[in-house]
Amino acid sequence: MTEASSARRLVPRLFALMWSYRRQCFLVLLLQIGLLALGMAGLGFTGLGIDVIRHQLDPSAPAPHWPLGLPLPAELPAWQVLWLIAGGILVFAGVRAFGTFAYTVAFTQLVQGRLVVDLRSQVFEKLQHLSFRFFDSNASGSIINRVTGDVQSVRMFIDGVVMQSFILLISLAVYLAYMVSIHLPLTLVCLASTPLLWWLSARFSLMVKPAYRRNRELVDKMILALAESIQGIQVIKAFALENAEVERFRLANDRVRDQQEWVFRKVSFYSPLISFISQLNLVILLGFGGWLVIQGRIPLGTGLVVFTGILQQFAGQVANIAGIANSMQQSLIAADRVFEILDAPVEIKSPPAPWAPEKVLGRVTFERVHFEYTPQMSVLRDVSLDIAPGSKVALVGATGSGKTALLSLVPRFYDPVSGRVLIDGRDAREYDLARLRQSIGLVFQESFLFSASIRANIAFGCPDAPMHMVERAAQIACAEEFILNLPRGYDTVIGESGADLSGGQRQRLALARAVILEPSILILDDPTAAIDPETEEDILRAMDSAMQGRTTFIVAHRLSTLRRADKIVVLEHGRIAQQGTHEELMSRGGIYYHAASLQMADAESHNLLAEGGAL
Repeated sequence: MTEASSARRLVPRLFALMWSYRRQCFLVLLLQIGLLALGMAGLGFTGLGIDVIRHQLDPSAPAPHWPLGLPLPAELPAWQVLWLIAGGILVFAGVRAFGTFAYTVAFTQLVQGRLVVDLRSQVFEKLQHLSFRFFDSNASGSIINRVTGDVQSVRMFIDGVVMQSFILLISLAVYLAYMVSIHLPLTLVCLASTPLLWWLSARFSLMVKPAYRRNRELVDKMILALAESIQGIQVIKAFALENAEVERFRLANDRVRDQQEWVFRKVSFYSPLISFISQLNLVILLGFGGWLVIQGRIPLGTGLVVFTGILQQFAGQVANIAGIANSMQQSLIAADRVFEILDAPVEIKSPPAPWAPEKVLGRVTFERVHFEYTPQMSVLRDVSLDIAPGSKVALVGATGSGKTALLSLVPRFYDPVSGRVLIDGRDAREYDLARLRQSIGLVFQESFLFSASIRANIAFGCPDAPMHMVERAAQIACAEEFILNLPRGYDTVIGESGADLSGGQRQRLALARAVILEPSILILDDPTAAIDPETEEDILRAMDSAMQGRTTFIVAHRLSTLRRADKIVVLEHGRIAQQGTHEELMSRGGIYYHAASLQMADAESHNLLAEGGAL
């Protein structure tokens, strides 16, 4: 997609976003126009005061031109006139100060209090409904940056582009009308450089847009480096690579800095150029305008002095074009990244008329299921399997054989490319998604716990669960004993990801969290893989309690776990290679027999070593 077509696509959406806050935008714009009028009035009164003084010193000089053509009484002394003018300037300044305060409050409430907060919430809400495929294809650093930095940059379209453009056009129109009313030829001469300023601004805008896009990519990588170093701190320290990680982050950070410095250099070159051209206009003004004052064609105060002030403000507004162009490019790039999330299709969702039974019995059937994470890379091929309610099924296979992928289809983390997954004889895609997932309890190999109390973690899927339900879930998971030994029992707040608990304790809490809703289906994705043999017995005892009366899928490799299954399914390269009980598979030979034999031989050698050590 070209830059022009991208802008044509994004700008209407940004205007639509702004339109949803039209009342607040109108208030901000009205206040800004009022501040502009007050500034003009103060400048006009200043020029009027200068004309009064000049006329008082030189009666042959042009008489002051009073606002609305209404002069003060002739008998009023000049010093009183000056005091009135000064009082008027003071009143304008006071009202302008109050207006500036009101503008700042209204603007802050619009941008930070409403727009940024609302848009960030929309993006976060959309992320919660996107499928795993989106997170598979987008790095966490990029996602975090979009929710934080890019949302902030999108608001620049309202305050830095649209609002400033309106203010620019209104200001230029008012300034131009005022200057023309003073002297048309002088206006034309002083503004002859304006087309050049517009052309320079357009060139600047086109030049910096690719740089801002590159900047967002570099910031993504920097945030990713930060997130990975925090999440992998144990691995980093284990290999004594702290200095290497510091260097890795420094390089990512330096790339962001270097790229930003390139942009700043361009901005730093452009701004003085605009200022130089504006100063040339002042040179023309002083030369031509001074001659007009000497000739008596325009007054000094309300003519030349006011014209000078307006010309400077006019040049300042024209110079703002660069800022507007700069904000435009940043906001368009950020909007493209934010809208990519908001527009991402929700692949996994409930059908228009979902099936939401009171109770799921737990029969799970896979009918010729074919699945792939990415096109042309099949993970499951023609898998058919029927699991009766209450059965315990163990999945075995080498890494990459499709075990986790198969289980991910049951709660609809993904949908199969072809074939069907049936729950109680009905396609899983016909179910209400929330009801389906509430009927399934999951425990992963590395269970994530939140920085909250033990009670809140167990009741995560049912925040309003009474205490007796929490306690019962903990009892089923054999977790109550260690919970009660904690300083505050169930109210003990655990650290991030449960870092202050042992692996076995985390797994038991995850098991309690999975069973608190009394799910009909339980999925245990290798929950004992990272557990020592002594802790494994506690986990297995908890699993036996949790599996009672539930259809259970267990990804496992240890015989102690596999023997508990009613059926063992062996996967190889995404296909079912064998299935049966432990005894049946051992009698048939093949993949399972060889893997189990190696494990039993290993266990026997450990026992012999233990016995030898005891002698």
